[in-house]
Amino acid sequence: MARLLNSSFVPSSSSFRRRPTLPPAFHISGNRSRTTQVQAKIREILMPALSSTMTEGKIVSWIKSEGDKLSKGESVVVVESDKADMDVENFYDGYLAAIMVDEGGVATVGSAIALLAETEDEIAEAVSKASSSSSSSPATTAAESTSSPSSDPQEKIVDNAGPVPASKAPVTSGSVVASSTHPASEGGKRIVASPYAKKLAKELKVELGRVVGTGPLGRIVAKDVEAAAASDVAAVGSSPGVGAAATVPGKSAGIELGMVVPFTTMQGAVSRNMVESLAVPTFRVGYTISTGALDALYKKIKSKGVTMTALLAKATALALVKHPVVNSSCRDGKSFTYNSSINIAVAVAIDGGLITPVLQDADKVDIYSLSRKWKELVDKARAKQLQPHEYNTGTFTLSNLGMFGVDRFDAILPPGTGAIMAVGASQPTVVASKDGRIGMKNQMQVNVTADHRVIYGADLASFLQTLAKIIEDPKDLTF
Repeated sequence: MARLLNSSFVPSSSSFRRRPTLPPAFHISGNRSRTTQVQAKIREILMPALSSTMTEGKIVSWIKSEGDKLSKGESVVVVESDKADMDVENFYDGYLAAIMVDEGGVATVGSAIALLAETEDEIAEAVSKASSSSSSSPATTAAESTSSPSSDPQEKIVDNAGPVPASKAPVTSGSVVASSTHPASEGGKRIVASPYAKKLAKELKVELGRVVGTGPLGRIVAKDVEAAAASDVAAVGSSPGVGAAATVPGKSAGIELGMVVPFTTMQGAVSRNMVESLAVPTFRVGYTISTGALDALYKKIKSKGVTMTALLAKATALALVKHPVVNSSCRDGKSFTYNSSINIAVAVAIDGGLITPVLQDADKVDIYSLSRKWKELVDKARAKQLQPHEYNTGTFTLSNLGMFGVDRFDAILPPGTGAIMAVGASQPTVVASKDGRIGMKNQMQVNVTADHRVIYGADLASFLQTLAKIIEDPKDLTF
């Protein structure tokens, strides 16, 4: 969803002020003829806040070059936030006069990353202003401009930079707007690829210009680079007189033992969230659930595109309907909210981090639509194209490590939610029946971490009993 952002306007001359009702240049005739030129303004393109947790952004690539003429609504730059890559669109006509943060550079939210000149004649002045401020970082410049009045006359429009619920979003104006969609290329001037795909291409020595992207709108993602690298190896291997490249056992590509690696933007956000979660008093309750009936149902409808993740999300949502307190959340430590929707967030490991795409209204959506939606969300997550409402609206979280053979683990509670459930693998287990007989059953271990300020042990126990009944008799999951 597009977001309007803060922008600063710096008149090129303090002698004149813009008169909005007059054209840029006008002539007044009378007893004393004179010509008055209304000077154009130089606008700052600011680093947008693309999520509620974003404090800084990284420039992935500039779509436009210095001197290019821009139209309102055109994409200017691709920014990597803590959760996704998003295009930043220009909100005014003008010229991209000066780029202040190069590709790969990082800037704090609200700091200037480029200057936009209204007319071509203003480009030189904008370049001069940019070079004069190059001695200080964009983050420092932004901090100084907000903490003390500027010596230059300025006109400011202040908008909400962070995500705002759709029902409460104010109608405002600003200099740039963020969008999740972008052309795969802009007149052949750039190649659109995820940051990890670019890094992987360098490591594997793959030329991105010849890679065909399979991500959203032709974006190159990691698997495209890997496929290109694999085809190169196959081609080399088939060439006469050339043997296969030797591999070093026990050493992953691009990793040097002892090297220090700074956090990516996403890893930094995950780190902050995990530290924040330490302030919440949590407790854990485990439960063993028989999965024979669920496994049989999955085998029956798997061919129709149904995923096990969707089945677990649906079962959890139906259980939460009967236990709304487990779907509640406490944010201020003084009250809690019974959430009106049941939105199941599911943890997904992606290149360089972790994200939780959200299946909204999972209790109301049929299992087939839910499965299709989940596949769509996973594809967007791996291409770093999720919109904020697709990853920050969860009311209950699932974390599943069963596909790795993990039988049981604890999960850390995400800030702003009431509970998260860790799901282990379904495994054949020797069990004793009530009549004393020994048999085999497929069972899985689940372990729920909850906010003890709101949810108590009896609440979780009742919820898990209900969940077990739904999974062990899953007839309601397909309705």
